[in-house]
Amino acid sequence: MNREELKEQVCLLRKKGKTYSEIKRFLDIDIPKSTLSYWCQDVKLPAWYDNKIEELNNKNLSKAQKIAWASNKKKRETFLKSIEDEALKVTSSLDKENLKIILAALYLGEGAKWKGHSGLMLGSSDLDVVMLYMELLSACYGIKPIELKCRISYRADQNIKKLESFWSKMVGIPLKNFYKTKPDPRTVGRKTQNKEYKGVCVLTCKGTNIQLELEQIVKILIKKLRAHSLEEKR
Repeated sequence: MNREELKEQVCLLRKKGKTYSEIKRFLDIDIPKSTLSYWCQDVKLPAWYDNKIEELNNKNLSKAQKIAWASNKKKRETFLKSIEDEALKVTSSLDKENLKIILAALYLGEGAKWKGHSGLMLGSSDLDVVMLYMELLSACYGIKPIELKCRISYRADQNIKKLESFWSKMVGIPLKNFYKTKPDPRTVGRKTQNKEYKGVCVLTCKGTNIQLELEQIVKILIKKLRAHSLEEKR
């Protein structure tokens, strides 16, 4: 096929609504799109051609979005794996002393202080926080779930029996160890928006000596960190 015959075939296909990429594939030719466009400058396209281009663009955009999503997902998985690997290194050799430091820091943020309450008491709506606290109590001081008392702080429109059943099942504290409580009066007439909210689980047990020890660990830790910081600045 000479150049004029080729040009005629290109214009005929273009007239039928083929894109330049489709024309190149159909005729098995490697000609710049700019040349094809020049040849077809006087060709009248079908009325439906714009709709075809819009559909192709949407299809290509969707494909590009899927590729980008897959790429971002892979990057995120790789990133999270690196974080997990680093966390595994940090937690690979935890002895009882280190666990006590973790417990002391957790109690500093979530637990009742000695001047306001004598004995161990910690409350949180976060299941992970409650479970971590219980595991640390067991590992550091041998305190088991059955030794803990529990009460649930909840909103007026919540079912306390269901909440107690949930926490008992999740943390392993017997229902008989739960105190009776009343809902927060400030929530009367106000609907709970967060359907996942299970109230605040408050754990208590004897252990004023432990409470004081944890507070001392925090104070000593702060002093040592400050001293180390000052030493580095010199």
